[in-house]
Amino acid sequence: MNETHTYLDYLREIAIDQYGFVTTEQALEAGVPHSQLSKMVSRQRLERVAHGVYRVPLVPYSEYTRFMQALLWTGAPEAVLSHDTALDIYGVSDINPTLIHVTVAKSRRIRRSGGQGYAVHYQDLKPDQLFWWEGMRIVTLSVAIEQCINSGVPRYLIRQAIERGSKSNRAVAQEKERLFNLMEARDDPS
Repeated sequence: MNETHTYLDYLREIAIDQYGFVTTEQALEAGVPHSQLSKMVSRQRLERVAHGVYRVPLVPYSEYTRFMQALLWTGAPEAVLSHDTALDIYGVSDINPTLIHVTVAKSRRIRRSGGQGYAVHYQDLKPDQLFWWEGMRIVTLSVAIEQCINSGVPRYLIRQAIERGSKSNRAVAQEKERLFNLMEARDDPS
């Protein structure tokens, strides 16, 4: 049997693993010409959600869709969920972030529109500071706690994260004293 694949089929294959999203770069790598992306948008086969990011409507939304969109919006392949967002995902404190926090390399500058709802941080992360969660990169719990200490998250939320995290995460348990010392050394009394 001879199978015929459309450009949309190729995009859907990529998008299934990315909560419905595909980037221009990924489309081009899959052999989909740039002109076809514009045609698919005008025919409502694709939705343009940000500069260089498209959504394939055939892929259903999930509770994680917004996180993948934030990572792809940056245009940075090294983008990772971080700070308050990571702490919330790990479920070790009562933090309730109003923005999705992502971290990209220090050398990268994000100059694209559409970033409302995102907080972009710049930090060079090592592979051992990263973890995979639901098909997306996220900082480890220890790194998330340290980032939240440095960004001024209230102390009671950090205490919760350290205490709860040390019960469920060996790395946090080993760094518990260091993390508490970092928090106590912070200038603000909150």
